[in-house]
Amino acid sequence: MNKQESAKRNLLIMWFANFFVAGSMTMVMPFISLYIETFGDFSEKYVQHWSGITFGITFVSAFLFSPVWGKIGDCYGRKKILIISGLGMAVSIFLMGFVHSVWQLFLLRFFMGFFSGFIPMSQAFISTQTPKEIAGRVLGTLQTGSITGSLLGPMLGGILADTLGYATTFKWTSISIFISAMLVIATKEFLVEPTKGTKSHYSSKEVIKHILRNPVLLTVLLISSLVQIAHFSIQPILSLFVSDLHGPNNVAFYSGIAFSAAGIGNLLMSRNWGKIADKYGYIKILVILLFSAGIVYLPGAIVTSLWQLVIIRIALGVTIGGIIPVRIAYIRQEAPITMQGEVLGYNNSLRFLGNIIGPMLGGFLSGYFGFSAVFISTSALLIMSGLILLVSLLRHPKLVKHTA
Repeated sequence: MNKQESAKRNLLIMWFANFFVAGSMTMVMPFISLYIETFGDFSEKYVQHWSGITFGITFVSAFLFSPVWGKIGDCYGRKKILIISGLGMAVSIFLMGFVHSVWQLFLLRFFMGFFSGFIPMSQAFISTQTPKEIAGRVLGTLQTGSITGSLLGPMLGGILADTLGYATTFKWTSISIFISAMLVIATKEFLVEPTKGTKSHYSSKEVIKHILRNPVLLTVLLISSLVQIAHFSIQPILSLFVSDLHGPNNVAFYSGIAFSAAGIGNLLMSRNWGKIADKYGYIKILVILLFSAGIVYLPGAIVTSLWQLVIIRIALGVTIGGIIPVRIAYIRQEAPITMQGEVLGYNNSLRFLGNIIGPMLGGFLSGYFGFSAVFISTSALLIMSGLILLVSLLRHPKLVKHTA
């Protein structure tokens, strides 16, 4: 089997692995706040705050370890890291089905964070096997796997939670992630031939210098945090918002629908945004996507029914769905192949930093100012990210002239 055939086979396998991981992770996301309510008689504000903290703590450990995993992947290969990540998450989620207090759930989600880089690591795994000129399309295709899982996961999780209970759903979820770890064993790891002048190994100091020398690349990495703050601010409290709009009946199921709605938009456009960016330039398309996402999410502040919220989240999915593959394709272009794992590790670390701040910000804003404030702040952050990247593009046009 030649490298091209191996790359296609790896892409197919990792598509299914990402499908199972994303589906499993999103199975439990819609009802974390509802799960916390079962531990005791708590006030709504207490549940909102602890939903944000418990949701976000996973990303603290993920933030700390992402560059480490990226560095190890560059030196020793990403396949082993993917298997370890899958097994670690599976064990963590399985144990969550046995907790009886907020603190136990909090500690297990912190532990899970050390292994939470499966999907970002799989993107690095496929990226380093992909020629630069088709990176957007290939990474967009890979993302449809995680999107499809994210689309089905919340609805399936809602059904399981309503019929079997929250604790049992955690246990079943862990099996899907274990399957993903086993799928990785069937892949074959290799790299696209490094370009002339590329070293076989870079120190962390050299990697950081490379990033700092390219202001546009640095901006793209920093914006990763702002985008995730915006995107994750609503996640842990969405089920509470759905309950407020729709009522308490089958709230886990309807929360799953609201979560999945963004996945529909993602699925429709993720691969297409990658193809468009391959043709017209990654930074230009990123600017358009950021502005568009900020504009379409703003009406969420005035919705009065569940179906209005669902339509808005579909529109958000269409716009925000291209941001991840386009951003990674740009990094694939700007970073030498033998340092890409570490560069993507910093990107993931900054994303996880946003994942830490976002849920806590959303919990705070909704607790003190209402749900509308979360949508307004989300839109403002996305538009601000677009402005920052546009300024960087205009100030350093020579650094992005070859992306078109």
